Amino acid sequence: MTAVPDSSQTRTRHHNVKVGPVTVFYREAGNPQHPTLLLLHGFPTSSHMFRNLIPLLADRYHVVAPDLPGFGFTTAPDRKAFSYNFDTLAKVIEGFTDAIGLRRYALYIFDYGAPVGLRLALSRPDRVTAIVSQNGNAYEEGLSGGWSPIQRYWQDPTDANREALRSFLTLDATKWQYTHGVSDAMLVAPESYTLDSALLGRPGNDDIQLDLFLDYASNVALYPKFQAYFAERRPPLLAMWGKNDPFFLPPGAEAFKRDNPNAEVHLLDTGHFALETHVVEIAKAMREFLGRALATGKRDAA
Repeated sequence: MTAVPDSSQTRTRHHNVKVGPVTVFYREAGNPQHPTLLLLHGFPTSSHMFRNLIPLLADRYHVVAPDLPGFGFTTAPDRKAFSYNFDTLAKVIEGFTDAIGLRRYALYIFDYGAPVGLRLALSRPDRVTAIVSQNGNAYEEGLSGGWSPIQRYWQDPTDANREALRSFLTLDATKWQYTHGVSDAMLVAPESYTLDSALLGRPGNDDIQLDLFLDYASNVALYPKFQAYFAERRPPLLAMWGKNDPFFLPPGAEAFKRDNPNAEVHLLDTGHFALETHVVEIAKAMREFLGRALATGKRDAA
């Protein structure tokens, strides 16, 4: 019989910390003396996506999950004074790790969290102890046809092509991202996509998201550098992939093994937001993987 983790260890606390012009909201659980896991969310969500995963890991790890600028409960400075691009998001998260004293951490990267986290890995490779990629893409073969309208905007950034992307910001589109490819949509909690949509709908946030759609091209341009990092540093890497993801295809998961032959790949019968349906399976795989990958770096681990 599996023991239930002590609630005093797994209870999630909610904090805010100032990083330059941004006040970063983050969730934290576990003993700071244990190895740290830095969980990075993607579009259109926030650290709320990790609400069920954090308690399943926090008995053994120090788990930290910030909201990116423009998402969740992190403040969103005015676009006139703050550049919404992935370099800036990465710099804020790097500053966040400094502000709360994270010296070494394993990365959990999902969607937008992948180019943010991998920029951290390029900037400070010695701080990254392992990587868990859950539909966090770094290969062009992982991009599906669903990216076509956004790629059209990269190639021709007209007002018309920008306006065409507003359909990605509706409640229906957000709900679809959560439920597409899921065998039982009743497993997806409605507060997930409802909260995401409400936060996306704040005044001015639509243009922030459209700016980030345009700048996503910078991530694809960095794919060769990310891949060189995998090949040269060979960080312990686990890919947990919803194989029915409409945006990031399974070949993007399998490609990790091309540059890092020791990468472990698991395809799950679910969609983009795999934690909504497979959080227990993902937590179990992470505990086994990190138990091996971080064996020499654990401090006082349970």
